[in-house]
Amino acid sequence: MADILKVGKYEFTSRLIVGSGKYPDFKTTYDATIASGAEMITVAVRRVNITDPNKENLMDYFKDSNVQLLPNSAGCTTAEEAITLFRMVREATGIDIIKLEIIGDTEKTLYPDVIETIEACEVLAKEGFTVMAYTNDDPIVAKKLENAGAAAVMPLAAPIGSGLGIQNRYNVVFVKEAVSVPVIVDAGVGCASDAAIAMELGADGVLTNTAIAQAKNPILMAEAMKHAVKAGRMSYLAGRIPKKPYATASSPTEGMIF
Repeated sequence: MADILKVGKYEFTSRLIVGSGKYPDFKTTYDATIASGAEMITVAVRRVNITDPNKENLMDYFKDSNVQLLPNSAGCTTAEEAITLFRMVREATGIDIIKLEIIGDTEKTLYPDVIETIEACEVLAKEGFTVMAYTNDDPIVAKKLENAGAAAVMPLAAPIGSGLGIQNRYNVVFVKEAVSVPVIVDAGVGCASDAAIAMELGADGVLTNTAIAQAKNPILMAEAMKHAVKAGRMSYLAGRIPKKPYATASSPTEGMIF
C-alpha cells in the first residue's frame, strides 16, 4: 500500500519537501527538485517570482510536473505581514497551501516568533488556507498551533541554513507525541543522514533547502535525500530493536552441538 502523507486536503507520496532558495538559477532548482522526488517545493515569495508572468517565473518550470508550489512568508516578522502576503499570493496564483514562517530574530538565529505565528495561523486557517507552520521544537507551541488550525507543524532541527542536524532528538519525539497533524522536521538538515535520523525518530517528513542547493553536487545530494527519507521512514515503520547495555549473541547458545 502507498505510504501517503496527508496535509489537510492534500496528499503526497513523497515525504521530502525541498526549498527553492540559494540555487544559481531556476533550471538547477528544477533539476534538483525532480532528482529529489519531492512533490512540494517551498518558495519565498518575497524573493522568488511566482506571481509576475512578465518576468522569469518559477511556476513555468514546474507547470508540467507533479510538484506543488508551497509559498512561504520568509522575510515577514509580524502576523499582519504574513496574512497580507498570503492573501495576495492566493489572489494572484490560486495557491492555498502555505508555509507560515514569521521570524523573531532576523540577525542571528532566524528563530521563529511563535506568538505572531499562532496569531497568523488562526486567521489564515479560518480563511481556508492549508497552513504548514514553521516553529521551534517545543511540543507546547506545536499543540497550540494545531489548535489554531495548522494542518502540519514544522519544528526546526537547528537554525536555518546551519547544517547542524537535529540538536534535540527528544524534542522531535515530544512534538510528534503532542499533536495529531503531520510533523515535518524543518531547518538545519545538513546531509542525508540527518534526514534519515529525523524520519527514524517518527517525523512524518523532512524539509531541506541549503543542504541540497549548496552541496558540491546539488543533483546528487537531492537524490541522496530522497533515499534517506525513504530509508528512515521504512526503518521507523519496521521498528528498531531495544537498546541494551551489554552484548546479545546473534545465534542461540542453547542446543549447541559442541
